Amino acid sequence: MSEQHASPIKTPQQLIALIVLSFIVPVGVIVLLASYVAGAKREGAGSGSMTPEAVADRLKPVGMVALAAAAGPRTLQSGEAVYKLACSACHTPGVAGAPKTGDAAAWAPRMKQGFDTLVKHAVEGFKTMPAKGGNADLDPIEVARAVAWMGNQSGGKFTEPAAPAAAKQDAAAPAPAAPAASAAAAPVAPAVTIAAAAATAPTAAKAGVGEALYKHACSACHVAGVAGAPRSGDKAAWAPRIKLGIDALTASVIKGKGAMPPKGGSTASEADIQAAVEYMVSQAR
Repeated sequence: MSEQHASPIKTPQQLIALIVLSFIVPVGVIVLLASYVAGAKREGAGSGSMTPEAVADRLKPVGMVALAAAAGPRTLQSGEAVYKLACSACHTPGVAGAPKTGDAAAWAPRMKQGFDTLVKHAVEGFKTMPAKGGNADLDPIEVARAVAWMGNQSGGKFTEPAAPAAAKQDAAAPAPAAPAASAAAAPVAPAVTIAAAAATAPTAAKAGVGEALYKHACSACHVAGVAGAPRSGDKAAWAPRIKLGIDALTASVIKGKGAMPPKGGSTASEADIQAAVEYMVSQAR
């Protein structure tokens, strides 16, 4: 008679446990393998995304907001403001025969010509006086206001002209608001390299100040060469002066020299005066 093999399963509970384990163990192994593979993939992707270049790319700004001046009519300056910017350099000291502001005797025969004639001469230029006092950016109304202000300081009774009615109306009307949808859809300007902008900003700003001060206080004499002032851009006239150096030229302007009043008749700072001198020198090189 053959010998029967003994079975390790003695009870029904052991049989049930064996059946359950036969399902659970393979499923557990599969889950562990899947987790291992997914983790390896994440680690491989993360190694490249954590490089300095990748981090910097994610942190860099999407763009920058550019602020522009609101569109609208220009605000016209008062007669006194225009006088200080474009007229005082000659009319305060009386350069090249210009009637001094406040000198009623010098202004009397000129006032007899009438306000319109005086304004015409100031806008178009007259004898050694350049058009608009050498400041081409001035509006004719601003020039007329300056003439009225000078005349009133010298015994006249002029009325400064007002801005045109249309300009006033436009200035009073609120600017139309941009549609929200258009603003949202507008493309964002690309970011500007901050280091490059910081390096060029001081130089550009100084050049802009020099040019602006030249137009407002220096051009009245240097454009036409009034009272022996070297004309702007005249290399031959500027050559011996350039040899003196920027510091010496700046000191002469600040103190005044010959017919040129101190600081060209302006109230600008010494740093701005030097910027204007550098601008004029650059135009004559």
